[in-house]
Amino acid sequence: MNPLVTIIVPGRDIATFAPAAIASLQGQTESRWRALLIDDGSHDDTGAVFADAAARDPRFEVLRHDEARGLGAARNIALDRVDTPFVGFLDADDELTPGAVATWLATLDESGSDFVAAAYVRSRLVDGAYRAGRVQPWVAAATSPRRLGVTLAEHPEASANIVAWSKLSRTSIWESLRFPENVAYEDQVVAQRMYTEARAFDVIPDVAVLWRVRADGTSITQGKAQLPVLHDYLAALLGGIDVLVAAHQHDAVRARIALIRAMDLPSLHAIAAEHPDPAYAAALDAFEATLRALPGYGDATPVPTMMEALAW
Repeated sequence: MNPLVTIIVPGRDIATFAPAAIASLQGQTESRWRALLIDDGSHDDTGAVFADAAARDPRFEVLRHDEARGLGAARNIALDRVDTPFVGFLDADDELTPGAVATWLATLDESGSDFVAAAYVRSRLVDGAYRAGRVQPWVAAATSPRRLGVTLAEHPEASANIVAWSKLSRTSIWESLRFPENVAYEDQVVAQRMYTEARAFDVIPDVAVLWRVRADGTSITQGKAQLPVLHDYLAALLGGIDVLVAAHQHDAVRARIALIRAMDLPSLHAIAAEHPDPAYAAALDAFEATLRALPGYGDATPVPTMMEALAW
């Protein structure tokens, strides 16, 4: 049976977590998928875990980089090999819920939209095991209630869902779309381009992905105290807003600014207050100055969900 979906699964030094990601693919209620497993220059046993999966299940194919090239490059290389009607992404330290692919496909079959964005939850280590939390308020605002065939003008809050792995797309939308390379947070600009360039998209409240918050703090999203990571993060935030501004999506701009002020700035200020390098606080100050100059800043009242969002 020919596959309908290609899932692109990049990973580097995630041998501990990759078996769970692989098992979550094999546990899908929809079996018409193939997966491209990209070992991005790992120094641990990630390559062996991927190779074993491919040896046991022909739906897996392994690509390997001798040197790390980053998530953007890994995804782009895999996109060039996609020959199925639909494509999605899964980071190799995360997991899909069992019905994710089936729900994505059924939604797009019903709507005819260019892509569908689903909800996701964090997965944290509790009592020796990773356990799923609840849908966070900004994720719920982006994905609930179920909306089919909408545009960003009709649903500006969708712009909060900026991760690549919460979506399934028609492969055709990637003909002129690729991820930035050699930077972290490469999916933020791409997500906003998807929203602004799509004919229509869908949002669904179904949880599709368990996003692992690593207990050892080694994931990119847990590294914002590092100045280079901060620079990439702030550039990605502004780059995503630039896409929305250029597309005249003023309500989405206001929604993004409000969310950044409520969710991103407080934690970054806390890091800056204790950071030994004054360049950290200076970078954050420059970012805020740029944010204040953006159209819609004065209308973007921070959403009062900070304490709620810190819980799970």
